[in-house]
Amino acid sequence: MADKLALIALESFSSQAKRVNEILCTWRGGDNYLIEASCPRFSSGEAKCVIEQSVRDKDVYIFVDVCNNSLKYQMDGEYNRMSPDDHYQDLKRVIAACDGKAARITVIMPFLYEGRQHRKIVRESLDCAVMLKELEFLGVNNLVTFDAHDPRMKNVLPLNGFENISPALQFTQALFAEYEDLKIDPEHLMFIAPDEGATERVVFMASLFGVNIGMFYKRRDYSHIVNGQNPIVAHDFCGGNIEGLDVIVIDDMIASGGSMIDVCKQLKERGARRIFLLSTFGLFLNGFEKFDKAYEEGLFTRVLTTNLVYQKPALLEREYYLNVNMNRYIAAIIDTLNKNTTMSVLSKPEERIRKEISKYTDS
Repeated sequence: MADKLALIALESFSSQAKRVNEILCTWRGGDNYLIEASCPRFSSGEAKCVIEQSVRDKDVYIFVDVCNNSLKYQMDGEYNRMSPDDHYQDLKRVIAACDGKAARITVIMPFLYEGRQHRKIVRESLDCAVMLKELEFLGVNNLVTFDAHDPRMKNVLPLNGFENISPALQFTQALFAEYEDLKIDPEHLMFIAPDEGATERVVFMASLFGVNIGMFYKRRDYSHIVNGQNPIVAHDFCGGNIEGLDVIVIDDMIASGGSMIDVCKQLKERGARRIFLLSTFGLFLNGFEKFDKAYEEGLFTRVLTTNLVYQKPALLEREYYLNVNMNRYIAAIIDTLNKNTTMSVLSKPEERIRKEISKYTDS
């Protein structure tokens, strides 16, 4: 399928997709793999997808960022912001417009739609699982996502491709490129999980770096629900002495940022030297006031997130922010899948991370 590659980008991911296309063209000697597609809307808010070129017998890769809330559409004379539901509906429209003619369809959805609600506890919907089954029904062969909140969601599609990619390599490279004075040993560095859900990510990184871990446990008030969840009463720390250590806090997303700031306060109270916040998805849903104030107070040193979801222009201007670009990695994933070669090197980058650490410590 190497000569049948086609990329379709929804507007939510169009700028990143253009750069991915340029990288692939450079690597493979092609002119352009992007196919023009649009989702125009009627004044009622209803929409359709129009694909401008044939996708017959092509290996199609469709990009969507369900978190891009910067886009709007007009309905009944007023403008509505695009929600994750709107983006997902447009994705289904693109798949439907392919008319079943594509040889293979892969959806690249960096932030897994509804992935934060990953299990049923009471009588409630499980939208992420429903989404995955819908995509299977629509003929999607593979789904590529990054740092899924719960990777066990892949069990919904036991016979379809589900690639859950970790950006750990890119975070390591970005941190090493920016800071030349990190000492990678248990006496100077520790990885921290801000909650129990992030423990697996932290254990993975700490084992490669050869350092210890700590974890915060979110104590919640289960007597009532606020904004769809039980409110956090306190963060309790489980771990050793961090006095004078550089600390790297890892999580899959920064939503409002309240938990991260509280974690930083507690780490500073325990004597942490520098605090680096690494998060795959920087949503910053309540703006940047909390982070600006925390940075001024010296609660953290740097925030690193990827460009896998929409980045607010104000975020890119922050002195404390470091952008981790994933465009080349996405291009490598597409190139690998299109050539039907193994994904293990990309989906499990342990060896490459070890090499980066060795190179850094030897320099």
